[in-house]
Amino acid sequence: MREWEKELSPLIKEKLARIGEITSEEREVMKDFERLDSLLSEFYKGQLDAEGLWRRLKEYKEQGRASLLKEAQLKLIDSLNLGSIAAEFQKRRDGILAIETLKESQNTSMLESTLNLIEGLQRRYKEELQQAYGNLKAQVEGNPQLRAQQVKQGQMTVVMQLTVDEAIKNNPQWKASLANHEKRYNQEFARVIEKVREEVKHN
Repeated sequence: MREWEKELSPLIKEKLARIGEITSEEREVMKDFERLDSLLSEFYKGQLDAEGLWRRLKEYKEQGRASLLKEAQLKLIDSLNLGSIAAEFQKRRDGILAIETLKESQNTSMLESTLNLIEGLQRRYKEELQQAYGNLKAQVEGNPQLRAQQVKQGQMTVVMQLTVDEAIKNNPQWKASLANHEKRYNQEFARVIEKVREEVKHN
């Protein structure tokens, strides 16, 4: 195995085995992607902040690898999720916007606006979920029968008292409400994520 191949991930090596010999240009692109993944890993772990990420990617740009800027943004966007905590979202948002300032053609205001939509969607998702849980919790606390569950033990059926949290999680109304909530918000989240991806790809 040649020296450069040792640095590649098992997945890349497997792909190479399937497609055969690649050009030196393709080889460099693959190595750049590996370096980018390593860089973003440092960022996710908190070893780099947005400014540190900006400095490292600025070096790539100065070396003629400006295409990695867009790739880094897309990877950061793909790492967003609907239920992520506010601090994690803010970290990725800062990274995406910092990278935008390195690009020749910048679209910071539109990008920021779409990221605001994602943030608002995440907030509504959590608030509605908490409100629905709170409403059902009040019902369960006010009606002890909703905490009773019949359980078979051999030939006998006994009634067990559940905690409020257990009763809510076993409640068919909660399960249906949760499934509908997840479906609705995941569809909207996917739509907005695709919008921000398109803004990055076409800029």
